[in-house]
Amino acid sequence: MKTDELIGLLAAGAHPVAPHRLEQRFAGAALLGLLCAGLLMLLGYGVRPDLAQAMQLPMWWLKVGFAGALAGAVALALLRLARPGMRLGHALLWVLLPPLVLWVLALAALQGAAPAERAAMVLGSTWRSCPFNIAWLSLPGLAALLWAMRQAAPTRLRLAGAGAGLLAGALATLAYTLHCPEMQAPFLAVWYVLGMALPTALGAVLGPRVLRW
Repeated sequence: MKTDELIGLLAAGAHPVAPHRLEQRFAGAALLGLLCAGLLMLLGYGVRPDLAQAMQLPMWWLKVGFAGALAGAVALALLRLARPGMRLGHALLWVLLPPLVLWVLALAALQGAAPAERAAMVLGSTWRSCPFNIAWLSLPGLAALLWAMRQAAPTRLRLAGAGAGLLAGALATLAYTLHCPEMQAPFLAVWYVLGMALPTALGAVLGPRVLRW
């Protein structure tokens, strides 16, 4: 058999890879994580009764904007981590930007408050449960995103796992804002960030085991 005939035989039935397939897979996993987090929130905690009034306040939109911006930035970083040899570039800076903005707002709020009020601004009324609620809501999203990442070709497994956990945590936070009564930036800067850090750490632990080729 000639070389040209062998190449033709091997290429028979080959089809081009569908464009944006990786992006579609990650989008599906993220959407599934968000829907599952929302369902768990509704079943376990319920929507805050004054949601309509809360949505008229800037601080409620700050919560949603923080979680949404972080989720978008992490999603872009994950797409880079899913491809072998691709550098993160400025993606890491975009991931750091939402927490930095929130921390600046929190420090400004604490500086402008009376010393006796600062502890209440940080602790709120749900600090004992908030981070664990977010972590619990993030578990379906973490599983879905790790599955999506496993279908790709990551080489930095721990970082990819951490990114999946952080995105799952940000999506869970988006769902949790419909329930959470807290409206102070110092509270969000501590306990929301901690709540997202928990699935991030879990993803970093699971990454090298789950995503290994």
